[in-house]
Amino acid sequence: MLKVLGKTFLRVLKKILQYKYSLFILMLVVVFISIWRINLKVESKYSGIENEFKLVVLEKKKKNNQCTIVFREKEKIITIIDNFPYDVGDIVIVKGKLEKINNNTIFNLFNYREYLQSRGIHWKLKISEVSLFKKNSNILIEIKKKIVSKIEKYQYKEYLYAFILGDTSYFNSDIRYKYQLIGLSYILSIGSFQIMFIIKILEKIERKLRVKKSRKIIINILVIGLYILFESKIIGVLRSGLCYILKSILDYKKIKIKYYKIILIIGIILLIINPNYLNNIGFLYSFGISLAISLLRKRIKGNYFKRFIKISIIAFIIGLPITIYNNYEINFLSVIFTFLLIPIYHFIVFPLSIIIFFFPFLCPFFNLIIFILEKIISEFFKIDFLTFVFGKPSMFLVLLYYAIISLSFYKKKFFLLFTIVLIIHHNINLIIKENLVTFLDVGEGDAIIVKSNNNVSLIDTGGSLYYNYSINIIKYLKSLGIFKVNNLILTHGDFDHMGWSFDLVNNIKIEKVIFNCGSYNELEKELIKVLDKSTIPYYSCIKELKVNSNKFLFLQTKEYNNENDNSNVIYTEINGYKFMFMGDAGVAKEKDILEKYNISNIDILKVGHHGSKTSSSRKFINGISPKYAVISVGKNNIYHHPNKDVLKTLEISKIYRTDVNGSIMFKIKNSRLQIEPCPP
Repeated sequence: MLKVLGKTFLRVLKKILQYKYSLFILMLVVVFISIWRINLKVESKYSGIENEFKLVVLEKKKKNNQCTIVFREKEKIITIIDNFPYDVGDIVIVKGKLEKINNNTIFNLFNYREYLQSRGIHWKLKISEVSLFKKNSNILIEIKKKIVSKIEKYQYKEYLYAFILGDTSYFNSDIRYKYQLIGLSYILSIGSFQIMFIIKILEKIERKLRVKKSRKIIINILVIGLYILFESKIIGVLRSGLCYILKSILDYKKIKIKYYKIILIIGIILLIINPNYLNNIGFLYSFGISLAISLLRKRIKGNYFKRFIKISIIAFIIGLPITIYNNYEINFLSVIFTFLLIPIYHFIVFPLSIIIFFFPFLCPFFNLIIFILEKIISEFFKIDFLTFVFGKPSMFLVLLYYAIISLSFYKKKFFLLFTIVLIIHHNINLIIKENLVTFLDVGEGDAIIVKSNNNVSLIDTGGSLYYNYSINIIKYLKSLGIFKVNNLILTHGDFDHMGWSFDLVNNIKIEKVIFNCGSYNELEKELIKVLDKSTIPYYSCIKELKVNSNKFLFLQTKEYNNENDNSNVIYTEINGYKFMFMGDAGVAKEKDILEKYNISNIDILKVGHHGSKTSSSRKFINGISPKYAVISVGKNNIYHHPNKDVLKTLEISKIYRTDVNGSIMFKIKNSRLQIEPCPP
């Protein structure tokens, strides 16, 4: 049967290759069909009311004292649990409840629901009881289990997971973020280099043993095939491994074909099998870069260093639109970082990862190298003078980039056009004026971005002991093309309002910081030390702040004996719409505001103290008569915010809640208000 399929495949391939651009046309057709297939609504095979399952354990990852498990019965299901005593390949009986997977609740951030759905996972399972039905008997799984148990003993186990098992999820968010921002996240992935490494070793052994050419091909294909099975989830391995196998078969059959065509054939086959590869960044990088290098191979000449520099530049340019689309910024020094570090990772770190697995006594040497490399990465991370924020481009702009890049490789004068488009994209906020206010979902805390044309104010930063949302805030700012915050306004010194200000000060440019009235508490004093060190000016108890043609009025009444009532309460008008941000101000300050200021008919009110009963008195709400009320509140918070009586008081308004609606964006365009939530 396989022989018949193979012959049929080769006959079809020969027919396709008779036409010059046939593979490119076929690839475009497959891409459009894949997009159509992705957008088709795939119904789950579960209704959601099931409570008992017989499941195969497909994946098990333990990180930060929690296990992430992927099961399969009718379809894949995921769960996160503190302790799970069973292993990959085991069949278990599980009692529990199916729950929908949450969406991202901050705009433009990684969409966990879409990512899981691309893997065929529609539900997460809350387990109440689990028992073993049948133990695993798969040899490959048993080998992986033994490898994992051994890897767990090493200090820098995340590198062994990456280079032996191709799993980069064990890197902590800080080091992963640094690799990403300096443009070297792909350096931790396995792919074509590892395939070639295996082939080189095989060829040396075969030469010594004087193995016949026909047998060499069979042995190499079998070994690479087994490696693909072992690392089947790694796109780089899948792409380069399958390309090698196909090329070996075609060479054996004496069918001459250019390598870029082999890449296209494998890409087409993989997209037909799984259209969701189009959403996989690794797939886009791997195929895009390898295809470009193959097409431009005649230009990649010279000694090793010259060729390596040319390949690095090609890889950087091809990956640039994908990087901008996903990370919103580019470090133009990443070409130099690549040139300096890739040889170290490829020729030292990767081989050592394999060697120390078998010879643990070399671990101290490996640990020292990793320690030094991570220090170097941290220093490179600080070099940001050639890092530019672009914001999230439209799909049209991504396609335009690739059209210009394609022309540039054949006619150098198009590089000027490419540069012009990059400059316009980077400065788009200076060209397109917009006004928006986004109430970010940061759990039980406040973080509000006010963008008035090209001036940006951040009111509070949020803060939690359980999860750090500061990276999410920074990422959202960069997705809007924002690379600096003109005004960081801290309503008061509580941790849930300013806890992440330290991370923001260290990771994004801030022009000035504004504190509230009253004496500084310990947290504020700690921040002031950081501000002094960074030479960022700060002010307190101000009455007015000019923001372009608008003004932020700070409604100061008197100094109170508690931090909440000393909150900065801010009133502003943007394109005729009235906004009021209450911080955690309570009933006493609300009363004083009504007596001192003539404020009414507020369009958007940021409700005080997360909807607590200490704020939002009926007299105050009736007095200012808000059209929309936004409550920034954590889901299932321990304080039981918002209070039921407060919600009743706010019934005169349309209520938005970050625990229900996610982040809420108020965009003012052509003097019209557009409201866009980002629900979980």
